[in-house]
Amino acid sequence: MLDHPEEIHPLFRGAPRTVAFKKLRKRIVRQTREAIEQYGMIEPGTKWLVCLSGGKDSYTLLAVLHELKWRGLLPVELLACNLDQGQPGFPATVLPEFLEKMGVQHRIEYRDTYSIVMDKIPQGRTFCALCSRLRRGNLYRIAREEGCSAVVLGHHRDDILETFFMNLFHGGRLATMPPKLLNEEGDLFVYRPLAHVAEDDCEKFAAAMRYPIIPCDLCGSQDGLQRQQVKAILDGWEQNSPGRRQTMFRALTNAQPSHLLDPLLFDFVALSRDAETLR
Repeated sequence: MLDHPEEIHPLFRGAPRTVAFKKLRKRIVRQTREAIEQYGMIEPGTKWLVCLSGGKDSYTLLAVLHELKWRGLLPVELLACNLDQGQPGFPATVLPEFLEKMGVQHRIEYRDTYSIVMDKIPQGRTFCALCSRLRRGNLYRIAREEGCSAVVLGHHRDDILETFFMNLFHGGRLATMPPKLLNEEGDLFVYRPLAHVAEDDCEKFAAAMRYPIIPCDLCGSQDGLQRQQVKAILDGWEQNSPGRRQTMFRALTNAQPSHLLDPLLFDFVALSRDAETLR
């Protein structure tokens, strides 16, 4: 990769020159490009709404997508978008100032969904489901207003794994966040280009680049969330057997319907012995 100031996107200027960081950056860019190609995300000439929360994952997403576009490998227009949900103490100036400095096309939208969540959710209950639903509805609206074909999210490999186990343990189904999804209305795609990228890599990358991280004070302070419980289980497995996360993630790409129990995925009733072989 080229590192001359005039040949690099501003989001990568000041990047560490260590071998370790260069390997990290190359791995994240390669894995993102692979996911984009593998799941057919590119429609040349379209426009993507890149959702930016201010967390490590969304900063990584923003930087890598602009890197790919800078290299001529992502022929789409990118519009960064932050939805300010009215959380008390949210540093509203951080993202606009950062995006202006980086020369990134963006839109900042204010919608006080925080008050709605606090009014609707009883004390002691988790906010995530309603907060996510309200955020998604607003992002779809913004995408339509901006003429975007897709809403692009920063969910990574570990988010996908955690969602799978949450559905397994609490929902009684085998399902997770797909890398590519068509919304219910059928007019917008939802993309997750970091689907192959490890959370640890996002954290290392954002820290090395010194991006101004904004924590999620709304749900991050809640204890006992199902996702946190699942994350702790996965952390334990990874500690005892390094590489376990990647093995489990690979399993999600290698489903065998005939070896599961869903008759809607595999026609067990029609399965029969070969009469000729039995004679």
